[in-house]
Amino acid sequence: MGHSVETVQQEVQQALTMPVLTPYKMGRFNLSHRMVMPPMTRQRSWNNIPQPHAAVYYSQRASKGGLIISEATVISEAARGYKDTPGIWSKEQVEAWKPIVDAVHAKGGIFFCQIWHVGRASTYEYQPNGQAPISSTSNELKPQLQANADEPAKFSPPRRLATDEIPQVVDQYRLAARNAMEAGKFLSPFKHHKLTDLL
Repeated sequence: MGHSVETVQQEVQQALTMPVLTPYKMGRFNLSHRMVMPPMTRQRSWNNIPQPHAAVYYSQRASKGGLIISEATVISEAARGYKDTPGIWSKEQVEAWKPIVDAVHAKGGIFFCQIWHVGRASTYEYQPNGQAPISSTSNELKPQLQANADEPAKFSPPRRLATDEIPQVVDQYRLAARNAMEAGKFLSPFKHHKLTDLL
């Protein structure tokens, strides 16, 4: 059975008035719809340097006025916990992000950076000089199954962060935020908005 032209037009009109498809003003950003590409860890940034193929990946998913949140991007060498995740703490990383961000902007997309510190979800292997991962606790994480591995991930016992070390981590976040902005990305899409406001 076919649908009449009028029925199809009504269905299209209903779809167009669905809240998720309506524009939204988020601070200074005008989103053309309320669907957001969330962060998805890809682990394809060799030596924590974003690779050129990421420009293709993100630009294929970009749309005019659409919001993309980058994969989790580590703030420092000590913030790492997974192989080949991108970083944003060095000049080389900032320069590597620029053409990726430019590719998204060329399609009219809006690109936010999710800056990240894994805390105790790390191992000695990923820490500078093989030190213990830092955390708010010295409690060790139990092994966890990962989608991209045959065996569960095992974590090294963490070291509880001392109170006087907190400013150092805050400074790492501050530098990462500045570097993300230098690369052309923005931060905290939900800083002044609840997720439910977008839906």
